[in-house]
Amino acid sequence: MNKKIGIFILNYNGINWLKQTLPNLIKYSKKAEIIIIDNNSTDNSIQYLETHFPSIELKINIQNYGFAKGYNDILLKEKRFKYFIIMNNDVKVSKNWIVPLLKIMQNKDVGIVQPKIKSLQNPNYFDYAGAAGGYIDCFGIPFCRGRIFNNIELDTGQYDDDTTIFWASGACFMIKAKLFQKLNGFDEIFFMHQEEIDLCWRAQNLNKKSYFAGKSTVYHFGGGTLEYKSPIKAYYNHRNNLLLLIKNLNSRFIFIMFCRILLDYILILGYIFSGFFYLKNVFYILKAHGSLLLLLPKFLKSRKPNKSNLIYNGSIIFDYYIKGRKKFSQLK
Repeated sequence: MNKKIGIFILNYNGINWLKQTLPNLIKYSKKAEIIIIDNNSTDNSIQYLETHFPSIELKINIQNYGFAKGYNDILLKEKRFKYFIIMNNDVKVSKNWIVPLLKIMQNKDVGIVQPKIKSLQNPNYFDYAGAAGGYIDCFGIPFCRGRIFNNIELDTGQYDDDTTIFWASGACFMIKAKLFQKLNGFDEIFFMHQEEIDLCWRAQNLNKKSYFAGKSTVYHFGGGTLEYKSPIKAYYNHRNNLLLLIKNLNSRFIFIMFCRILLDYILILGYIFSGFFYLKNVFYILKAHGSLLLLLPKFLKSRKPNKSNLIYNGSIIFDYYIKGRKKFSQLK
C-alpha cells in the first residue's frame, strides 16, 4: 500500500528516546511511513535501529547538520509523500493522532497543522515547546496558547478548538510536501531554533495558513537533544529571533530591532546581577549579536516582508510582567 504520509524524525544521539517513543509511534501510525534521519550519532543509535527496527527506513547524514539542514537534505528530494510530519525523537503520540491533522489538511488554504503538544513529564499540562499553537507579539517575541514565558497552563480543554495560529512547533507538525519544497524547506542559516517560525511566516506569504488541531494530542519531553537551560540554546534563540525579524517584518523592523536589542541588554543586566552561574548566558547573548552583525548584509538582501494580521499587537512582556496576564485567555 502506498502511504501518503511520511513521518520524519531527526535523531542525534537519541537512542534512549528512540527506545521509549518508537514502539508507541509504530502502534498508532499504521497509515504512515516512518523514516529516521540520523545526524551522524555516536551513541549506537544506528546499530540499535538496524537491529530492533529493521523495517523502519533509516537515512544517515554524514555529519551533524542541525535541525534545518538535517531535514532539508532529505525532504527537499523526497517525492513519495503528499504530507510530511516533522517530529522530535522525544515525542510520544496518542491513539488516532493523525486523523484530525489530515482532516484539517483537506482545506486548500491550510499548509501546516500542529497537534496539541502536552508535557510527557506532566501529562495534564501543556508542553513548553508549542502547547496549543504559537504566536508572536509586536516585538517578535514568541509565545503559545497555553504557555507564556515559563508559565505553563493546565490543560482543561480550554484550547481544544481548531484555529489559525501564527506558527507550529518544530517538535511536531504536518506540512504539505509540495509547500515545504516550494519554500525550499527550512532556512539553514538558523541551524536550529525558530526555523519553524520562519517557515510558517514564509508560508503566509504564499497564502497558506498554519492551523492547530485540538483533537490531536502528542506528548513531548523537551530538551531531549539540548536542555532548555543550555547557553547554546540561548545563543540560537537570541540570534535566530533577530534574524527572523530582519527577514520577515515590514517597514517597522528598524524600530522593532532597536527595541529588541535594548531588551536583550536589559536581560544581560539581569543575568549579571543574578550571579556567576548566569555569566555564560551573557557571553552567548553577546556572541549572538556578533553573529547577527556578520549575517546582516545577507539577510537584508533576502528580506521579504509579510504584513501578517496574526501578530499580537500588544507586548507580551508588558502584559505578563506589568499587567499580570500570565494566561493566553487573558490577552486582549
